[in-house]
Amino acid sequence: MPKLWNETVEDHRRAVRDAILDTTAKLVAGHGLRSVTMSQIASETGIGRATLYKYFPDVEAVLLAWHERQVSAHAARLTEVRDRAGTSVERLEAVMEAYALIVYERHGHGDELVGMLHRGEHVARAHHHLRDIVRDLVAEGADNGDLRDDVAVDELVDYCLHALTAAGTLRSKAAVRRLVGVTLTGLRPEA
Repeated sequence: MPKLWNETVEDHRRAVRDAILDTTAKLVAGHGLRSVTMSQIASETGIGRATLYKYFPDVEAVLLAWHERQVSAHAARLTEVRDRAGTSVERLEAVMEAYALIVYERHGHGDELVGMLHRGEHVARAHHHLRDIVRDLVAEGADNGDLRDDVAVDELVDYCLHALTAAGTLRSKAAVRRLVGVTLTGLRPEA
């Protein structure tokens, strides 16, 4: 276990919290959701149970905090991709691919875990953020004549996001990229 004490008390608390979240995620991945206990988390993190309970009341709270951190990182990643240089269509394709890869990488997590974690307000905020990003890029592309304008932007956004959820069933990143290409083709103006 790495030494957790840092320069300030706030840094130390953040480091302990991050270590708890990371350890819990590894334990759940290795042993399953129902087999992880607070005692295991404390032991594997290298802290006492009393310290662990100062941070989180139970395993579910730890997992929700871990998931919120993951979702925030995904949202930041999608924003970063959107803000890169390029045409609206190039940026849309990059955002769609980044999102589809997130969905693809989530595949394989147990339905029980996904069901538990995807009910929080943080997930709703992240979906709203994603929807706004895609809507802005689709609207910009339609305004430029690069994407179709014969269908309402919100319908095109729904099409994109629903199509990309299929990435969770695919077996390779190459298949994910093909899915993005097919989805983007559906956004192109008719000849």
